[in-house]
Amino acid sequence: MSSGLRTAIALLAAVAPVISAATVAAPASTSAPSGLRCSGDGLVSLLALQPRPLLELRYASPYNFLGATLYPRLDPQLRCPVALALQRVQRDLAREGLGLKVWDAYRPLAVQQRMWDAIRDPRYVSDPAMNAGRHTRGTAVDVTLVDRRGKELPMPTDFDDFSAAAHVDAPGISNDRASNARRLRKAMERHGFRAFPTEWWHFDWKDWQDLPVVRANQSSPIPDHSQTGTNQDSNKGGIPPKT
Repeated sequence: MSSGLRTAIALLAAVAPVISAATVAAPASTSAPSGLRCSGDGLVSLLALQPRPLLELRYASPYNFLGATLYPRLDPQLRCPVALALQRVQRDLAREGLGLKVWDAYRPLAVQQRMWDAIRDPRYVSDPAMNAGRHTRGTAVDVTLVDRRGKELPMPTDFDDFSAAAHVDAPGISNDRASNARRLRKAMERHGFRAFPTEWWHFDWKDWQDLPVVRANQSSPIPDHSQTGTNQDSNKGGIPPKT
């Protein structure tokens, strides 16, 4: 294990007792709502989803493996078709008395670079110079399940757990935790998301490779929605690196 990874794990353990300020409760009722409507493939805010997921952006608070606030405000974003699919997942779950909690969505390249500089381990963070990843395209989302009171269902690990226990096929996970992870996976896959092999919480949009990396103003982690660029993804086949 690299010294950077050991430091990150220790730092995350130190800040774990902190209650994230970047949390917004989901509405109790699903009866309002037209919800998000959009077209094209630009970035849109998840604040428009109905019913709105619980939001706990770990990188909008110091409650993360870097121990630093990387996003200046609570405004998670995804590409329009991805956000619409997530809204459909949320509506399905609401009928079961459940919902999603969102930990991360679109991630600017500048933040991706900062994560790589801290860890430099391709199993957990992708090198922007080699594979800009899926979060930087606005096509990946990190989520878990919550009950109607907003309480997280038990899962195999916490978010950003850098161990084999977070793998989708990890052995030795208790029945209830493994069952909850499968339930989340089925709910997401039903609407076009694909599970990430080494992170039970990470889901990619089925057509993520068709969309370019978002080239936002690098001085601000919140992008100008109109600015996009291109990226050549170098990861072909096998288990992809952490994104």
